[in-house]
Amino acid sequence: MELLVRFLVGGTVVSFFAIVGDALKPKSLAGLLGAAPSVALATLSLNVLEKGRVYAAMEAESMVLGAIAFLVYACIVSTVLIRGKVPVLAATAFLLPVWVGAALGLRFLVHG
Repeated sequence: MELLVRFLVGGTVVSFFAIVGDALKPKSLAGLLGAAPSVALATLSLNVLEKGRVYAAMEAESMVLGAIAFLVYACIVSTVLIRGKVPVLAATAFLLPVWVGAALGLRFLVHG
């Protein structure tokens, strides 16, 4: 039953975000908008049903903090790649601790 709910919720949301993403420029946003929100919404829906609203709220908060941390990471990686002649794989791999550090720092700021 859980897989069916994930499939239905995820598929519906992926389709919606793919339509929205297709209308935006550049077209590469369609894939980004299609994947993450649908997985997150399907997971949160199942968590509400199985573990309750409080647990789902904690999960949602973690997703938001992780997304903010990813934005910080992506901005730094973009800056490094634009300014230097650093290979993409090296820059993204070397800067992964920035993402983890930002996520942990945000969690510490929110929860003390």
